[in-house]
Amino acid sequence: MSTPQPDRYPRHIAVIMDGNGRWAQRQGLPRVAGHEEGVSAVRRITEECARLKSIEQLTLYCLSSENWKRPQSELDFLMRLLGQYMIDERDTIMQNNIRVRMLGRRGPIPADVLAELDKTIALSAANSGMFLNLAINYGGRAELVDAMRAIGTEIQAGKLSAPAIDEQTISDHLYTAGVPDPDLLIRTAGELRISNFLLWQLSYSEIWVTDRCWPEFDEAALHEAISDFAARERRFGGLNDA
Repeated sequence: MSTPQPDRYPRHIAVIMDGNGRWAQRQGLPRVAGHEEGVSAVRRITEECARLKSIEQLTLYCLSSENWKRPQSELDFLMRLLGQYMIDERDTIMQNNIRVRMLGRRGPIPADVLAELDKTIALSAANSGMFLNLAINYGGRAELVDAMRAIGTEIQAGKLSAPAIDEQTISDHLYTAGVPDPDLLIRTAGELRISNFLLWQLSYSEIWVTDRCWPEFDEAALHEAISDFAARERRFGGLNDA
């Protein structure tokens, strides 16, 4: 497959990073080893997307609101890993001119982890490069509920009328307000579902699925997904010129 021109690249890539536990089991390792290796995949894919320049947004599904059902020992490890990632990756984030944002509800996340996350967000705010959007304690339905609550509050306050609500109004009240919708959704580990991820924003996203588990996902796989995306014709419900 020929290398696509940068103007054919997706501007916004979203990733459901699946298969950490399965990868670890295949290696005869504990599940937490898969999460540790998954962090390495986050690093290399984030750096490669930033290097490409034409990719403006990278959104990673780090922890879903449903993941809190997992064993407490695994959740504790994930929180420690997240907090350490925020510390360890600051130099890389700054060197690559990346801006960090969080998508999701803050409530259940430990205060010390939030403090490290907020510090990284603040440090990177003045950067001018790619946005790294980390979906943490994120759920697509919860996001829509929060948006509806915010809109309802504005209606009660007389700042908004119900007849004035349109699609843009809803988009403006999502966690991703001001962020263009993903052009490309990548899902690893061969699963064929979107798992409550960006339910509103993925309406016209191209979907690319690989059997590779997330710890195995590398720069070559990323470019394979981008090349496949570049070869597709996006009509957004319309017709082509033929």
